[in-house]
Amino acid sequence: MRKSPPMRKSPGELRSARWFGPADLRSFGHRSRAMQMGLSPEEWRGKPIIGIVNTWSDINPCHTHLRARAEDVKRGILMAGGLPIELPAISVSESFQKPTTMLYRNFLAMETEELLRSHPIDGAVLLGGCDKSTPGLTMGAISMDIPTIFVPAGPMLRGHFQGKTLGSGSDSWKYWDELRAGTITEADWAGVEAGIARSHGTCMTMGTASTMTAIAESVGLTLPGGSSIPAADSGHIRLCSESGRRIVEMVWEDLKPSKILTKQSFENAIAVAMAMGCSTNAIIHLIAMGRRAGLDVSLDDFENYSRRVPVIGNVRPTGSQYLMEDFFYAGGIRALMGNIREHLHLDCLTVTGKTVAENIEGARVYNDDVIRTQDRAIYREGSLAVLKGNLSPDGCVIKPGAMDQKFLKHSGPALVFDDYPSMKKAVEDENLDITPDHVLVLRNAGPQGGPGMPEWGMLPMPKKLLKMGIRDMLRLSDARMSGTSYGACVLHVSPESYVGGPLALLRTGDIITIDVDARRIDMEVSEEELAARRAAWTPPPKRYERGYGWMFSQHIQQAHIGADFDFLRTDFGAPVSEPVIY
Repeated sequence: MRKSPPMRKSPGELRSARWFGPADLRSFGHRSRAMQMGLSPEEWRGKPIIGIVNTWSDINPCHTHLRARAEDVKRGILMAGGLPIELPAISVSESFQKPTTMLYRNFLAMETEELLRSHPIDGAVLLGGCDKSTPGLTMGAISMDIPTIFVPAGPMLRGHFQGKTLGSGSDSWKYWDELRAGTITEADWAGVEAGIARSHGTCMTMGTASTMTAIAESVGLTLPGGSSIPAADSGHIRLCSESGRRIVEMVWEDLKPSKILTKQSFENAIAVAMAMGCSTNAIIHLIAMGRRAGLDVSLDDFENYSRRVPVIGNVRPTGSQYLMEDFFYAGGIRALMGNIREHLHLDCLTVTGKTVAENIEGARVYNDDVIRTQDRAIYREGSLAVLKGNLSPDGCVIKPGAMDQKFLKHSGPALVFDDYPSMKKAVEDENLDITPDHVLVLRNAGPQGGPGMPEWGMLPMPKKLLKMGIRDMLRLSDARMSGTSYGACVLHVSPESYVGGPLALLRTGDIITIDVDARRIDMEVSEEELAARRAAWTPPPKRYERGYGWMFSQHIQQAHIGADFDFLRTDFGAPVSEPVIY
């Protein structure tokens, strides 16, 4: 049983005391309105008020249980002597929100920051897990900088179909290709559809959701082991209650993100992501989170750890068999961190008030095929590799362990498409002029061009090649792809084509050369020819002329620096002061 730390704040120093404490007319209004809601002064006087930022929604299947889990968090807060206040936030449902939830990640970050700033909140518990909710919530909380704990939604249970275990996303792509190739029936496809997602929770593959919740834990913002617990497990309920109890203690300790997040804690998160077989989206979100903390987290940090930390998490799609439920039973994130402890900064502080070393002490691996030792790694290097060259001078990303290894070094002619509909139509044409050596290219799908950098980067295999038995080819885009995806896909090409990056100058038939070991990607076109093409290039039409989309287009940054809004950078201006209360 954890002993309560000595109080460092007095009740009068609580942030919420500015609303409730003064003997003036405005505070009279705050107190009387609290009583209007049925609260007695004893319920708030001298107690931390904890905001529960809840991304539950009726149309987010990953978060359908968070309405109930908020009550479990409240129970913990009340047990520890705090007052819980639930604050709903945009849900950013990966399954349903279009054109892409990435268009709204920064929206959620802004909403979280302003919810916490504008209300009498002393500490925050963040409830999320679906892909963009973890970075969105944490980015906002980092900018606000009050004591914060992130509670992951947890992965769903394994999928099932005809005696086979299904992994969300990954098996969708797999069976879709088989249906198009004619190797399964429509009835089979309907069976996959019904069995692939059979409980609440996030994708149970090592997709972006599980990647980002593991990152939240390894960077120090989640209670130990919390990112591995399946959504349907009773341990998840206990995690919520414990997080509620702990956040009250953190308020008295004044343990804020700024005291937890350092360059070393982000390096820990990068190392863990590489070892887990993480989603390519880890790069764009971790860079954005790090920069919100005022830290220079960059593609170079990923490249550094990519060379040093092997993939030891045998979880699909990089792994061949297991899912997140198996990972949890095998020991979870604490066990994985124990197996790469020499790559971690063990003295980093976490939300427990303890160090990483203390948090992983005693962790054990219960299935060493799921969580491997480094000498039995799934892939010899980290999950991701950063490539640069004349096609992407600011960098792009590939996931080497989840692709056909023959494409690690490859040259082939480009087949270029300027929009998704024309590419989608072409790949269904069984007479398409394409070979296995071609490089399929989609552009105008980056932060500005998508708009919002949608997950279009796992370009569909041409039907002609599927009929030949081919299941992978080199594909390239300035888009992102789902963490559940796999294949030889080069993503996040920066600068993007929509703003005139070199990808905008590529033409069908140009030779693209990739060398993952050398971390190079180039188009074999002379500088003179590229200069002529640049002179002839004209910008595409604007995506938005009003509303949020217009604001997004005016202020979104490029992928290699996290695709945050420029005005939300830590160094954009002076820190925002507390709201005035008159």
